Amino acid sequence: MPPELEQLRIVVGSDDAGRSYKDLLVEAMRSDGRVAEVQDVADGLPAGAVYPAVAVAAAERVAAGRADRALLVCHTGLGMAIAATKVPGIRAVTAHDVVSVRASVLSNDAQVLTLGQGVIGLALARRLVDEWLAYRFVPGSSAAAKLAVISAYEQQHRGLGAGAVVGRGC
Repeated sequence: MPPELEQLRIVVGSDDAGRSYKDLLVEAMRSDGRVAEVQDVADGLPAGAVYPAVAVAAAERVAAGRADRALLVCHTGLGMAIAATKVPGIRAVTAHDVVSVRASVLSNDAQVLTLGQGVIGLALARRLVDEWLAYRFVPGSSAAAKLAVISAYEQQHRGLGAGAVVGRGC
């Protein structure tokens, strides 16, 4: 592990449609020197929890500072990303290629990566997670000013609108 990369605390989650990939990706991350710990939100949720509850539980851990990033897996990754972004301060993306994974961290400082077990093969999922672990957002980069605009909008409009945070009882 290069010395400039701090180890990450990763929270993971899946619904039934992404469980097998999640379990295999967790195995790989637990033996990866870039990862300090892997937490699974399944440990605190009822069996068979639906994807919005899983995504929100993981995103809340990241937002609270109990984890640095979250990896979520469902059938397409799309629903998990939508639900996770309902947690204030969270930027979640679905990525199925290395260019998007790289940009999600370096350009967007996305803390949550979602993958679709029904959309990509396991070898690609492993590669994407490997790439994702290799990048760190650079606060002084040109992307930081753009993210500040997003954060300011979110702060200004927090609590407004019809989109409430998805509850755990979903």
